[in-house]
Amino acid sequence: MANKTLRAGLIIFAVFLLCCAAGCSFFKKDQMVRNSPEALYIRGSAEFQDGSYKKAREFFIRLKDEYPLHNLAILAELGIADSFFTDKEYPEAENAYREFLNMHPTNEHIPYVLYQLGMCHYSLKGTIDRDQTETIKASKEFERLIARFPENKFSLAAGKYLRECKQDLAEQEFYVGQFYFRQKKYSAALNRFETIARNYANLGLDYKIEYYIGETKRKLAEEEKLKQAAAEKLKQKATKK
Repeated sequence: MANKTLRAGLIIFAVFLLCCAAGCSFFKKDQMVRNSPEALYIRGSAEFQDGSYKKAREFFIRLKDEYPLHNLAILAELGIADSFFTDKEYPEAENAYREFLNMHPTNEHIPYVLYQLGMCHYSLKGTIDRDQTETIKASKEFERLIARFPENKFSLAAGKYLRECKQDLAEQEFYVGQFYFRQKKYSAALNRFETIARNYANLGLDYKIEYYIGETKRKLAEEEKLKQAAAEKLKQKATKK
């Protein structure tokens, strides 16, 4: 919901600026040019607000292609990316946001673009028993945003999602660690539990991890004693022979 509100706010604000800059003259019938940059942007924004994301994208693409040097072309690029994202076409949205980032690295909307890149991956992340590649990618994008623009409103929103991503990664490590523990693969289990303690502190798993680290080390110590006892028996048998 927060993400949708931020995105809608950006579009509405852009339209507001457009109105102010032109004195809203493009709303006057005698000055209206059907395929002007302003008209294409307004029509694309209207389709977007109506939920017709494909149609909105068509107007934004026309604006970008027909008026590449117009100041609205940059907003059209964001509109293209947003239309993909809101239509849940996340890989396509990521590509569009990434292209914007590469083409306009100092643009004022870069915090928003970084946030949206994180949300593309966040929207694709799986449950803790599945591959966490998308969760890791989302975390990296949110961390990059927060590091570059710590006071930005999008960084504040990203902080919440970053914590959720880290919780998921910690839970998956714990899930795998418990599996190894039940299979009596204590060295592998200990590695997972210690990774959580090292990288994911203060996320709600601290007490459980402390317990499992202690239990796993105890199991390893018992195994070592059994190995030593078995080795001693073999040595005694060899001496008797």
